[in-house]
Amino acid sequence: MSRPSLLDLENHAEFIQRHIGPTVEQQTAMARAIGYDNLDALIDDTVPAAIRRQQPMQLPGAQTEQQVIARLRELASLNIVNRSFIGMGYHDTVTPPVIQRNVLENPGWYTAYTPYQPEISQGRLEALLTFQQMVLDLTGMDLANASMLDEGTAAAEAMTLLQRVNKKNRSSTFLIADDCHPQTIAVVKTRAKALDIEVLVGDPAELLNTTEAFGLLVQYPGTYGHLQDISPLTEKAHKKNTLVAVAADIMALLLVKSPGSMGADVVLGNTQRFGVPMGFGGPHAAFFATRDAYKRSTPGRIIGVSIDRRGNQALRMAMQTREQHIRREKATSNICTAQALLAVMAAFYAMYHGPTGLRRIATRIQRLACILVKGLEDAGFTRDNASFFDTVSYTVGGQQQAIVERALASGLNLRIIGSDRLGISLDETTSASDIEALWCAFSGDNVSSSVAIVDTQVAENGGIPDQLLRPIDYLQHPLFNNYHSETEMLRYMRYLEDKDMALNRAMIALGSCTMKLNATTEMLPVTWPEFAGLHPFAPPEQTAGYQAILAELDQMLVECTGYDAISLQPNAGSQGEYTGLLVIRRYHESRGDTQRNVCLIPSSAHGTNPASAALAGMRVVIVECDGLGNIDMADLRTKVQHHTQDLSCIMVTYPSTHGVFEESIIELCEIIHQHGGQVYVDGANLNALVGIAAPGKFGADVSHLNLHKTFCIPHGGGGPGMGPIGVGAHLQPFLPSHPVAPIAGLDPNNDVVSSAPFGSASILTISWAYIALMGEEGLTLATKVAILSANYIAHRLKDHYPILYTGASGNVAHECILDIRPIKEDSGVSEEDIAKRMIDFGFHAPTMSFPVAGTLMVEPTESESLAEVDRFCDALIAIRAEINAVQTGALDATDNPLSNAPHTLADVAASNWDHPYDREHAAYPVASLRHYKYWAPVNRVDNVYGDRNLFCACPAIDSYRDET
Repeated sequence: MSRPSLLDLENHAEFIQRHIGPTVEQQTAMARAIGYDNLDALIDDTVPAAIRRQQPMQLPGAQTEQQVIARLRELASLNIVNRSFIGMGYHDTVTPPVIQRNVLENPGWYTAYTPYQPEISQGRLEALLTFQQMVLDLTGMDLANASMLDEGTAAAEAMTLLQRVNKKNRSSTFLIADDCHPQTIAVVKTRAKALDIEVLVGDPAELLNTTEAFGLLVQYPGTYGHLQDISPLTEKAHKKNTLVAVAADIMALLLVKSPGSMGADVVLGNTQRFGVPMGFGGPHAAFFATRDAYKRSTPGRIIGVSIDRRGNQALRMAMQTREQHIRREKATSNICTAQALLAVMAAFYAMYHGPTGLRRIATRIQRLACILVKGLEDAGFTRDNASFFDTVSYTVGGQQQAIVERALASGLNLRIIGSDRLGISLDETTSASDIEALWCAFSGDNVSSSVAIVDTQVAENGGIPDQLLRPIDYLQHPLFNNYHSETEMLRYMRYLEDKDMALNRAMIALGSCTMKLNATTEMLPVTWPEFAGLHPFAPPEQTAGYQAILAELDQMLVECTGYDAISLQPNAGSQGEYTGLLVIRRYHESRGDTQRNVCLIPSSAHGTNPASAALAGMRVVIVECDGLGNIDMADLRTKVQHHTQDLSCIMVTYPSTHGVFEESIIELCEIIHQHGGQVYVDGANLNALVGIAAPGKFGADVSHLNLHKTFCIPHGGGGPGMGPIGVGAHLQPFLPSHPVAPIAGLDPNNDVVSSAPFGSASILTISWAYIALMGEEGLTLATKVAILSANYIAHRLKDHYPILYTGASGNVAHECILDIRPIKEDSGVSEEDIAKRMIDFGFHAPTMSFPVAGTLMVEPTESESLAEVDRFCDALIAIRAEINAVQTGALDATDNPLSNAPHTLADVAASNWDHPYDREHAAYPVASLRHYKYWAPVNRVDNVYGDRNLFCACPAIDSYRDET
């Protein structure tokens, strides 16, 4: 045997082998168990030949983890991290290391799924409830949600809420103060145009004098720093039946009166300043608070307090019937996620510092602003805004360029306003030396004075009008006052983490959600300062590293999807849907087809599809499915023919929402195109296509790509996500641009869908790293193994649970649906009983009652090992045996391990056990659980009680630890 060469010893497929769970030998064994000789034989029989790629993706080969990290370091070094004083809603901040390491960099927090199963989500639900309490306190409002995507989209949601709830003023006009952030104005205008809302921007007091409007948006403080009492404005607006939304700076709210106390109807903003890095635009958790009367119209998720089966306190997502999953085109919003991970960070930041510590941070920022102003005043500069918190602007005329150049030479970024003004925004990282450097940049001379000297010359809170100062009337709950030492903070975060189930504990086989490995190497660069510390509006010459990564990711995604162009702006899958539909709308308008507004959507579609279509100003027409779960092509032809003059597009998920490769997809695309429409392929199930088939090649015109699914950005317990879109060349001119940082090659007047030009840019590094690590070979194999694992599960379970839908070959795609309806009819055991019993086995339940009520949808992904897949199947088979025991009478029909699941440690350790089955059966239904056991912290949560007794703030601290 010859000695291997050095090249042979370099295993470039090593990461592929670590990402994909089953070994090569196991893949063959799994295929044979299903009835195929090998993996490729299964794929050939499952994926329709007509959609298969003719050529492999043109991607570089797989790289090792060390090579990818080295390349990322090289790209990071191209970014220049200046001291940023640009502001505009983005500020440098200090992430407490205890939060960075134990939340942001901790898979126990970032790999969890949305808390739809509240029993295994009590930890993050508690943190999100604390976030809501923080927002309530600082805004002075009645009700807050658990975060929004960003400030701009939160403002757009505020506009639509005010229009819904304003019954006294049915005007279609919305007013925006001209000192709102420009990106916010742009996002709101985009939303308004699709909904036929007229937007007027100007001086709000003057606009109210002349215009009938349902709502008004103001910034507090204004984008140029001006700080004013908005009470007279809100009073004036309300007299005209105009409701008022206030975009507020959360750091300023620590010193100045809350908008709620001044009459605001909605208060929104961004919590980025509370310990979340700028990240070139995100991800960040926006906040949204409103009046209690508007709770059923409030967008996003709201965490509420309920009780469990034993009457103990338990948390859950409240009023879920508001959400798009149920309301569809009548939903209050299309967002199906939030920014949970970032909201948790912001809440912990507030807890760690407490009200006094936060007040100290805000006071220090304000004092530095006063010192800055005094020094510039001494140098002959007069500020434009008389009052201020942390931001001041100056009209400097012809000196603008010279000042900017001196600032840049000193490593300082200023905000350039027009041709003759400059803005300066300070933050908690600003130092005395920064102030002196700013003085020098403006004056051009060495500054003779010092911050220490000037500090003695300025008044306390000198820029804030006396009537606006607020006392520390916030964050009085013990949660914000008990965890100021790192020891206590660390233990509290661990206490919450232990309540939850994430991917670092077990497989999460959620159909349509693609919960797979988020590799540590992929996650590393997110917190590197070269990526985390950049302002999204930093000069382009400082962002060369980001530009390179974004350009390379663009090309990678083009290869993966078969499209011609990508937009990276949408910062969630729902935003991607909305953006794709806007692009289609603009395309039709450019051709004079303004009447094309009908969007066809299959009855099986994800709820965001019809909600997004409504948000894009389209009329939804439902296409029925046949008995096999496929789109009913006869019904499609009928409706396309009926709408041939006004057809805009069809939204279709492929593989289908029912988990099969529909044979008719190419014919469907041809029919739509023949009638002048466009084909939108929802990218939710792209994990079953990459490397095998490409929607841009088999007839689709546009897709959104859930990077938090197929391309490994973690779900974060309900956010962050990214939803870029891919489009054909004919749609490329209509992709989103940005008013502050225009996208090269696009009309700067195009739509704007996110506050930052590249959405949540910092997490795009994760998907770049994943694709670089996998290469063409690894990505294609991942798709094949995802399909293999789903079919293996379907094969193992088909004799225990009916598989609802299969393709022409009898196989499923990358997920399968277990039909519980006949089981429930025969036994009384519901899909919810099975879902909750799976918690006792240490698993997150599959997707429950979607896309078909009374079912469970299972998606194993490619990352789960054969051992874990088998453990999952064994659990469901054991549960089926319990169902059989209920049917035969061996287990009581109403008092059994399924109806009482999940069982807590308090249940089985109680002195009284009054169930007809034993404790061991409840807690250890299979022997492996004795080795490692997850205990649900609460019993089954009472959803009805939570909605009937809506309470969405933090209860008394003693009630948090009743179960301990």
